[in-house]
Amino acid sequence: MLELAIARTLYDRYPDASEGRLAKIRAHVVSRASCAAVSRELGLGDLLTARARDVPVPELQRISLSRNVLAALLEAAIAAVYLEVGFDATCVAIVEAFDDRIAFASTGHIDAKTELQEALARSGRIVHYEVLEVTGPAHERRFVCAALIDGVRLGEGSGTTKKAAEQEAAAEVLASLDPATVSLPAP
Repeated sequence: MLELAIARTLYDRYPDASEGRLAKIRAHVVSRASCAAVSRELGLGDLLTARARDVPVPELQRISLSRNVLAALLEAAIAAVYLEVGFDATCVAIVEAFDDRIAFASTGHIDAKTELQEALARSGRIVHYEVLEVTGPAHERRFVCAALIDGVRLGEGSGTTKKAAEQEAAAEVLASLDPATVSLPAP
């Protein structure tokens, strides 16, 4: 339901966009991270915390902050709304809840790794990512990664997942691209 509502909205809002561009925007908008953020904005984690009575407080706090749990709560809430009010009204609510993410995804670098890879492919170059540092306990890891092109470190990023750190590193490289040529300096 979520993907259908977003796909239909994107198709209507951006009729001239390529299928590939719309697919990238949709993937970003309906991602687990995006769903968790919307869930947080709607206060679904707080509702879970308020309803659970037999769960120890530290465990309950950890669960209610989990990205996976928050995304699952949102999916369940969408299903409940659909059963209560039907398809059309649910679509309106979904689009309203995700509108900021749609606007962001349609104007920004939403998948920096893919965009960097595509930019480099035009000149026959590739990017490699290297983990520079991993800190923190298993449940609170922090990664620092570098984007290397032709063996040269051109970007660095950090995040709570390796993928997030790589995305940030790729975004840093993209920011250094020459907008006129959309290419990197020669090695």
